[in-house]
Amino acid sequence: MSKKVIVFLANGFEEVEAITPIDYLRRAGIEVCTAAIGPDRTVTGSHGIPVLADTTFPELTKQGKTTAWDGILLPGGQPGASNLAASRELGSLLQEFAAAGKWVCAICASPAVILAPLGLLKGRRFTCFPGMETGLSDGQWSEDPVVIHDNIITSRAAGTAGLWAAAIIGKLLSDGEAKKIASAVLLDR
Repeated sequence: MSKKVIVFLANGFEEVEAITPIDYLRRAGIEVCTAAIGPDRTVTGSHGIPVLADTTFPELTKQGKTTAWDGILLPGGQPGASNLAASRELGSLLQEFAAAGKWVCAICASPAVILAPLGLLKGRRFTCFPGMETGLSDGQWSEDPVVIHDNIITSRAAGTAGLWAAAIIGKLLSDGEAKKIASAVLLDR
């Protein structure tokens, strides 16, 4: 049975933090669906790069297709992370996924801006963009490039997006598959 994840995109997302995991996970044979948080499938990243999402969050929820997924990925970037955090529906879905033991993966600003307010970092080790952890008291911040605690996978920034993607592949498939993709893209060099 193939694994499936949703990558949510909002205007202002960090392009590298979205496209790198989309690419690496698809190379590994994981089904990746990109979903714009709003009604428009075209989403513009924080550096002005427009991306056409596969679908929109309203379309996914209307079709009842949000529960069949194994994980959710949240790129950072600003105001992208804040735009994702503004969606109450996404917040509810993230809490459902976390409670069900499904993978919740966030990078850069997203752990602090999206996961922390939902209580998803409480009692967990996590990482995020340096400085974003200031004022967060629910979890234990780490300087590691990627932190996996329970079913939450966090990472620091665009420069760690490849490592983050490999960690996600490792948990969804196997460490061997993660190493295979890392080697193919020279991530391990």
